[in-house]
Amino acid sequence: MISPKRRQEIIDALRRGTVPQNSLDAFAVGLDGFEGALDDELDKVATGGGVFKAVRGEYGCGKTFFSRWLADRARKRGFATAEVQVSETETPLHRLETVYRRLMERLSTADTPQGAWRNIVDGWFYALEEDVLAEGTVANDDEEALIARTSELLEQRLTKVTDTAPTFSAALRGYRQALAANERATAEGILGWLAGQPNVASAAKRYCGVKGDIDHFGALSFLQGVLVVLRDSGHPGLLLILDEVETIQRVRSDVRDKSLNALRQLIDEVDAGRFPGLYLLITGTPAFFEGPQGIQRLEPLAQRLHVDFQMEARFDNPRAPQIRLPAFNLERLQLVGCKVRDIFQEHADSADRIATLCGDDYI
Repeated sequence: MISPKRRQEIIDALRRGTVPQNSLDAFAVGLDGFEGALDDELDKVATGGGVFKAVRGEYGCGKTFFSRWLADRARKRGFATAEVQVSETETPLHRLETVYRRLMERLSTADTPQGAWRNIVDGWFYALEEDVLAEGTVANDDEEALIARTSELLEQRLTKVTDTAPTFSAALRGYRQALAANERATAEGILGWLAGQPNVASAAKRYCGVKGDIDHFGALSFLQGVLVVLRDSGHPGLLLILDEVETIQRVRSDVRDKSLNALRQLIDEVDAGRFPGLYLLITGTPAFFEGPQGIQRLEPLAQRLHVDFQMEARFDNPRAPQIRLPAFNLERLQLVGCKVRDIFQEHADSADRIATLCGDDYI
C-alpha cells in the first residue's frame, strides 16, 4: 500500500521513461537474491565499517534502478544517500573536488529529498548543544558560554579530520558564529564553501579564516568530516553512488588514466578504513570492466574488481566486490507489468475497469 502522492510520482516517472527516486520496492523484481548480502553490508557500514561494491550490466538491464532501490532501502535505515552521474564535462571522475561538490548538492535523507546538507549541519549543532547542556556545566540562557563549549566539543569530535583538513572545523565554527550573530548571508556562504561550491564571497571565507577552494586532496578529507557530522547527527552512514562510470572510456587517454587512478585511490581508502560509515557503489557496463579502455588499463584496479562470471548467474556470489545484473526476460517483464498495473489501479478512479481490461492474462 503506497500513498496517492508516491503512486503519482512512480507513474509520472515511468511515463517519462525514467527511474523513480522512491518506493522502488513496490515494483522491483529479480533482486531477492541480493537483499540479504546488501542488508548485511549496510549493517557493517552502520557500525563504522566501509564497503565498496561494483554493479555491472548492459544498457537497459536496470543498473540505475538497482542503485536507487538500494538507496531507498538505505534511507529507510536512516542513511544519507547521494547519486552522482559521472560525465565527461559536468562531473569528470579524476576531479574529486567536483565529485565532492556534486555529492553535496545531491545529498538526501528520508526527510529531505535533495540538498540535505544544511539540515544535517543544523541537526548536528543541535545535538552538540544538547550534549553540552547534559553536562550541566553551562546554563541554558548563557548563549556565549554555550557557543564556546559547543565549539570545544566540535573540535573533539573532528579531531581526526582536523589533522588533515583544519579548515573543515574552522568553517563549521564560523558557520555557527555567523548564525548566532544573525549574519545569514555569511552563514550561507560558509555552508556553500563547505559543500565545495566555487565563487564563494571572500568576506564569508575571511569570516571563518579560510582561503581558496577545496582541491582534489582536500575533498577526501572533507568527506571524512561529512561522515563524522552525519554519524553524530543520527545518520549511521552515507551511500555514495557513482553512476555510469563507463563514460570515462570516451575521454582522452591521459584523463582516462587519471580517472581510473582516482577510482583506485577511493577504493583503497575505503578498504583502509579512512571512511568509516561510507558505502561506495559504482555502476558500469561489462565493456568497462572487461574491455581495453576500462579498468583493465590499470592492473591494480582490475585485480581488486576481478570476479569470474564464466558460470551461470545463479552461482554468483552477491557478497563479491563486483556483481552482475541479469538482462530482463519475459517472465520478469510480466511480473513488472503486473506490479505497475496494481500500482496504477490502487488509487485510480476506475479501478474495477482496469482490473477487467488489464488482467494478468492480458499482460
